[in-house]
Amino acid sequence: MPEVKVVVAHQERATLRVGDVFLKIDADPGRTDVEVEAMALAPVPTPDVLWHRPPVLALAALPGAALGRLGEPSTASPAAWAASGAAVRTLHDAPLPPWPGRSLDELAARLDAECEWLVSNRVLPTDLVTRNRHVAEAALRPWTPVFAHGDLQIAHVFVDGDEITGVLDWSEAGAGDALFDLATLTLGHEEHLGDVLAGYGADVDVDVIRAWWSMRSLLGIRWLVEHGFDPSSPGCEVDVLRARM
Repeated sequence: MPEVKVVVAHQERATLRVGDVFLKIDADPGRTDVEVEAMALAPVPTPDVLWHRPPVLALAALPGAALGRLGEPSTASPAAWAASGAAVRTLHDAPLPPWPGRSLDELAARLDAECEWLVSNRVLPTDLVTRNRHVAEAALRPWTPVFAHGDLQIAHVFVDGDEITGVLDWSEAGAGDALFDLATLTLGHEEHLGDVLAGYGADVDVDVIRAWWSMRSLLGIRWLVEHGFDPSSPGCEVDVLRARM
C-alpha cells in the first residue's frame, strides 16, 4: 500500500501525495478551477489532471525533481536554469488567459498595508522595511500584461537533467507582469538570474526584478508567519530583504 504523505498543509489548502498521485484540497474551489483552466491553456508541460471534483483536484506526479527550494542551494545545472527561462518565455508569448490579473492600485494598497503591519508589530526593523519599500516601488509601473504563472517558485518547476518536465501550482495564473514571474523564479537564488535570462532570451530591466524580490518578500511575510512558516530561515524572505541594504 502506498503511504500518504503531507506535502503542504495550512488553513487555506493542503496537498497530499499517495503513490504517484497528488491530491490538492482548497478551501476556495475557485482556485482549483483557475488551476485546471490555466494548465489547459499553458503551452508548457504541466501535470496530467486525473480528476477534478471541487474542492479536490487529483494530479499525476511529474518526473524528475524540483529545480530547487527557497533557502537551500540548488543542485540543478546552469542549463536546467536556462531551460526554465526558455519555458517562461514560451508561456509569456502565449495568448492571455480570459480572466484579469492584479492591478497596480491593488498592489500599491497591499504594499502600504503590509509595510505598516511589519513596522507596527515590530516584525522587522523600520530601516529594513523602509529601504525595501523604496526598492519595491520600482515594480509599480505600467507593464504590458502576459500570460503569467503568478507563483513561479523554484519548487514549482520540475526538471530531469537539463530538461523541464513540468510546472506546478497554477492557481495564481492570469494576466500579469513578466518580470514578476522571473523574480519569483530567482527569489533567494540571485546567482542563477543570468542563466534564467539567457534562456528567456529578451532584454529585461534587472532593477525591476530586484524590485519584485523586495515586493514579494514584503507582501509575503505576514502570510507566512500566520500560516506557520518561518520567513527568517536562512536564505528566505528576510535574507532577501537584507540583501537590498
